[in-house]
Amino acid sequence: MSSNLQLSNRMFIIGGFFCLIALIYICRLFYIQIIDDQYVLQAQNNALRAITEYPVRGYIFDRKGKLLVYNTPSYDLMVIPREAKNCDTASLCDVLGITKAEFLKRMKKACQAPNSPRKQSIFEKQMSPKLYAELQEKQYRYKGFFVQKRTVRRYPRPIAAHLLGYVGEISKEGAEKNSYYKEGDYIGITGIEKSYEESLRGKKGTQITITNVHNKTIGRYMDGKYDTAAVPGKPLYCTIDMDLQEYGERLMHGKRGAIVAIEPGTGEILCIVSAPAYDPNLLVSGKERSRNFTKLYYDSVNDPLINRALQGMYPPGSIFKLIDALIAQNDGLIHRSTSFPCAMGYPPMGGKPKCHRHGPVDLVGSVAQSCNSYYSYVFREIVDQKKYPNFIDGYTHWRDMVITFGPGTRLGTDLPFDKPGNVPSVNYYNKVFGKNAWRSNTIVSLGIGQAELTLVPLQMANVVASIANRGYYYTPHCVKGIGNEKQIHSKFKIKHYVGVQNPEYYLNVIDGMQLCLDGGTGYHSRVKDIVICGKTGTAQNPHGKDHAVFLAFAPRENPQIAIACIVENAGFGGTWSAPIVTLMIEKYLKGKTDRPELEKRIMDANLIENKNLLTEPKH
Repeated sequence: MSSNLQLSNRMFIIGGFFCLIALIYICRLFYIQIIDDQYVLQAQNNALRAITEYPVRGYIFDRKGKLLVYNTPSYDLMVIPREAKNCDTASLCDVLGITKAEFLKRMKKACQAPNSPRKQSIFEKQMSPKLYAELQEKQYRYKGFFVQKRTVRRYPRPIAAHLLGYVGEISKEGAEKNSYYKEGDYIGITGIEKSYEESLRGKKGTQITITNVHNKTIGRYMDGKYDTAAVPGKPLYCTIDMDLQEYGERLMHGKRGAIVAIEPGTGEILCIVSAPAYDPNLLVSGKERSRNFTKLYYDSVNDPLINRALQGMYPPGSIFKLIDALIAQNDGLIHRSTSFPCAMGYPPMGGKPKCHRHGPVDLVGSVAQSCNSYYSYVFREIVDQKKYPNFIDGYTHWRDMVITFGPGTRLGTDLPFDKPGNVPSVNYYNKVFGKNAWRSNTIVSLGIGQAELTLVPLQMANVVASIANRGYYYTPHCVKGIGNEKQIHSKFKIKHYVGVQNPEYYLNVIDGMQLCLDGGTGYHSRVKDIVICGKTGTAQNPHGKDHAVFLAFAPRENPQIAIACIVENAGFGGTWSAPIVTLMIEKYLKGKTDRPELEKRIMDANLIENKNLLTEPKH
């Protein structure tokens, strides 16, 4: 009896054990089939795919709210090599217009470090909407391939290429240095696209999608529970006047050189023209971008990719005399009625540097008539002052004073790759001539803006802005607001005082600048109803024909614009640069120009191809 009872108990235990096992399996199957859908996905041969959501890059507006840069959709074809099985290779090659060899080459690259067969990488970048639509129709044939949406830049007007810059793929080294980026991502390469990259780029997001066996996206995983939204880039509000920028580029068509205009009271750059320029839409998308960039890069005749406004280091020529006049007055060496002899040149040096036919002039006349002899004397007066123990100390004083106006330094603008120009150091001349083997007469041409002295056009405009302000400047900048708050960096609100502060000294120089257009070397470029104060320059070029230079500000009281222009190999400043500058001033202050014949002459002139125009006589 007891044995039967024990046997019965064992059966109940064993049966209970099997029932428990069965219950566990049932519960597990219920969880797998009803609650946890990842197994359903696997059972249906579905796949989860994490897709980067690229943010919309920030728009860029001009000072009046006009759109300078916006975005349009672009599509990249991505591949995960490990999943690219049973792909209709022939069909894909036909759609993309590539050969089987090119297909295999790209697949091999996608499998190599830093890529991986398990990771997604770009197979075809920046496809057109038409190509994207064709791929979408046949995507079930291309397992392992999918399309990722991005945006590319577009420009409503083909202007300001050097200012705005362009966007391109980040380099391998760049991606390694910054964890935000990966190879294939886009980044600002030049211009304000580079300077304000962090504000413009926004923040990436991620979408986890479900893809079925036919390589078709059928929805978001967990209804997007684990997705992160992309954050759009912030808009930029530029200081640039789009209409003035476009007008300046039209005036500089067919010429090499630059124009920079600044609002003196704020340091805001109103226009920054580099010529020859190019249409920024050329460097936007796909295969065309690569071809266009190659053509622009190897155009050695025009060098259109060089931003001459920031990187062109030119001898300033006679416009530099304004700085010498201010320094000499500040040192008590000259005053309004001071004159020096001029026998069509600088007599102590055998008539060199040469000068024009005007005879002795006072300070105001020396500016208006641009007397080379006068400023040769002035330079030597400054550096040979008896209060300095030796000549080197005098030269160092002159150089230090010049640098306070901006030459010889990077101004700290918000545009990248600006050059500092050159104000030669004592060490430089010691190496060239030997220590203590050079004197003021050795380097006297510095006084008229020649020799090794060079400025970039941005510095030229900043010098005239300092004079317009009677002794100070704000750091020139191109962006006045970021995002909805429209705040600028605090450094752009700081006044930088130059080495000369006495208002009387500026009055004397400004009187000469006004007389330059009222009866001096810029007479033929005067503008009715606007008092313009300017200075012509003919900068000797050791590598070819002289450069034409002109700078000015207007109106005389409460100046609204300070501007400089250089036209390479164009000869006299009064012939080419002065008309360009005064037309720009007229356009900005009046909204129109009243000199159609002059405007047509400038716009039609091609100083690059037509060599006869380079030798046109001085007006």
